[in-house]
Amino acid sequence: MSGHSDGPITIHPVKNKADLREFVELAYRLNRGDPAWVPPLRGEVYGLLTPGKNPWFEHGRAQLFLARRDGRTVGRISAHIDTLALAQPAEQGMGPGTGNWGLLEAEDEQGAQALLAAAEDWLRAEGMHRSLGPLSISIWDEPGLLIEGFDNRPTVMLGHNSPLYRGWIEGAGYQPVKQLRNYDVAIDEGFPPIVNRIVAAGEKNARIRIRKVDKRRFAAEAALIMGLLNDAWSDNWGFVPLTDSEIAYVGKKLKDIVFEDLIRVAEVDGEPVAFMIVLPNINQLLIDMDGSLLPFNWARLLWWLRKPKSHILRVPLMGVAKKLQNSRMASTLAFMMIEYIRRDAVADYGTKRGDIGWVLDDNQGMNAVAEAIEAKVNRVYQIYDKPLG
Repeated sequence: MSGHSDGPITIHPVKNKADLREFVELAYRLNRGDPAWVPPLRGEVYGLLTPGKNPWFEHGRAQLFLARRDGRTVGRISAHIDTLALAQPAEQGMGPGTGNWGLLEAEDEQGAQALLAAAEDWLRAEGMHRSLGPLSISIWDEPGLLIEGFDNRPTVMLGHNSPLYRGWIEGAGYQPVKQLRNYDVAIDEGFPPIVNRIVAAGEKNARIRIRKVDKRRFAAEAALIMGLLNDAWSDNWGFVPLTDSEIAYVGKKLKDIVFEDLIRVAEVDGEPVAFMIVLPNINQLLIDMDGSLLPFNWARLLWWLRKPKSHILRVPLMGVAKKLQNSRMASTLAFMMIEYIRRDAVADYGTKRGDIGWVLDDNQGMNAVAEAIEAKVNRVYQIYDKPLG
């Protein structure tokens, strides 16, 4: 973080393409010196922020802000309201009157607090009485502020931020409301005997079938999995349902990094009831691309995607149908999917470690699975809230 002069901070809503470009570029400038920061592809960042590209805007609205001092951009933040989140029951984390903020980047505490105040003013003017963040910009994108695990590079789809931000946000009156854990696990040696016994027992059960996804039927498979996801996660803290257009959008974005042997669907009596998605860690390529596929990075990326070797694989999503949750069947299916993907990952991708997250701190089932395979927490993200008086 660079030093600054003592000029006053002014806050400016993003109004045009030049402002948006400053909003996007600031993250690259402020984080360039952080060896653990992985520069996202700029096209992805613009896609996230652009109505008409990101279907979140079909049910949400956002205002971006820049902080300037002496004519220089020194910070940024987004403030947003999701009508689907407002419709959720309040005891599940979102609910009526809860607005959000995210995408915070700032050179210093003064800028960060001015930006948070601007986001709160905007939410208040829109009738919100509670501010919850950071979310960039939906709970399904990058939720939470990194508070532990700054020294290891995040894997694909995990956020990273300066360790200074926590103090600045808490200094602005925000209280922690939920923690999200990310787990690291060694997979090349196999899992403990108890896990192998559960898998072997599951294999003897004629009702269970664990299958790979069929990429030739990609749209149908994506819709099936995301439908399961909406059901499996519907009671989770912070849940906001994915719409059909968001499901199609996620499917399209993930299509190039989806591999059939890394995604499993579990069927019981012929009915799909659980799934697990694993992605190769594209971040190992992005780390030195500086957010651009030009001039030669797209060729490297395509070459790698033909048959990626990925030392670490990330498990961003898994779920079991609500009617089976907390049953013995649910844990059997989870361990079977994990073990089958583990075997293929080690054999075909040269994988040594798995990265599993996010897992809500109160998700007993998933935390128990992580414990059983001897996974260790390697990153913790925190979500905060604050009443808007």
